[in-house]
Amino acid sequence: MNARIFLAFDFGEKRIGIAVGNDLAESANALTTVIASNDDDRFNAIGPIVKDWQPAAFVVGYPSHPDGTPHEMSARAERFARQLEGRFRTPVKLVDERYSSAEAELTLARERGRKPKDKLAIDAEAAATILRRFFDSGAHKLPMVNTKASVNS
Repeated sequence: MNARIFLAFDFGEKRIGIAVGNDLAESANALTTVIASNDDDRFNAIGPIVKDWQPAAFVVGYPSHPDGTPHEMSARAERFARQLEGRFRTPVKLVDERYSSAEAELTLARERGRKPKDKLAIDAEAAATILRRFFDSGAHKLPMVNTKASVNS
């Protein structure tokens, strides 16, 4: 069985954390954070990453309130996911990202022995957290069509 590559995104209006992983090892690693506040800059930065990794699918964090109801950023993340699919002709899965940044901070603090202050590292690690949730949910074992994976934090 060949491993399929997945790219995950922790979408923000100014920064987008990116992680990479594969479904064979069900692993996820922080890759980078893109700093961009408009679509052209975002996709100009993301394009070469997509070309290098050639993912089978994208995983985008879906923000919501603690009770699971959508908020303003939910619609923006959905729009970003649709743009990813349209530009790169690659399926997209939305995954619950609640508390992923806090979890990323804890992960980095354990690794470094201190609380991280580097927001770029936190954003990339949050994307890795989102991708781990995707793998933990088993959604990668389903056909690769666009769906919102119901993954809770």
